[in-house]
Amino acid sequence: MTRIIQGFLKFRDKVMPGKKTLFQQLSGGQSPQALFITCADSRINPNLLTQTEPGELFICRNAGNMVPAPGGPVSGESATIEYAIKALKVMDIIVCGHTYCGAMGGLLQPEKVAGLPQVAGWLEHARELREWIDGPGAALPELERLNQVTERNVLLQLEHLRAQPAVAEALAEKKVRLMGWMYRIESGEVQIYDEARKQWACLTEVARQRMGQEIHTGEMPALCKPGGPVNY
Repeated sequence: MTRIIQGFLKFRDKVMPGKKTLFQQLSGGQSPQALFITCADSRINPNLLTQTEPGELFICRNAGNMVPAPGGPVSGESATIEYAIKALKVMDIIVCGHTYCGAMGGLLQPEKVAGLPQVAGWLEHARELREWIDGPGAALPELERLNQVTERNVLLQLEHLRAQPAVAEALAEKKVRLMGWMYRIESGEVQIYDEARKQWACLTEVARQRMGQEIHTGEMPALCKPGGPVNY
């Protein structure tokens, strides 16, 4: 706790004065461009990863970057998604998984969460992955299996996201884009799911290509197409 309090004091005395104008503007409201759905893991820092300022990302975090499918009890995730689209008018929604995810480890090895009934119940939001886990994924080496189930979970949660009423409406009206990201803690790289090619690609390379197109055409193309099924 001492470290946390010292951090606040540093923010108040050294950081806040330099950002006074920004926070005065933010006191009047927010207008983030993107909703960033990611894991609660302490190793993930969305603003650090994207180098964004306060007010630029609307962030939703939980164990395993889950998006509960519609039809169940009202969740904080569904309320956050609805608010982001209907009230804040975000243009992009990113679902970001990460390597070495503990939630996905619990999904692969249920015995790890046997004494954590709330966690075990929460992981049911990825139950569709069990067919792969017990089938094709069963023969993979442990780390590869974890990486692949984490990637597949991002795609599954994108499917759940598309089924959310507010998202479905915004997609139909071409008002929002959905993106799947995979953050690699060990290297700092991000992979993005390319729906056209049905494969993961390095965001660094994709961004360079897109930036080149922007310079050439004057228009920045979408990194991911809105809508469309994915294979998880």
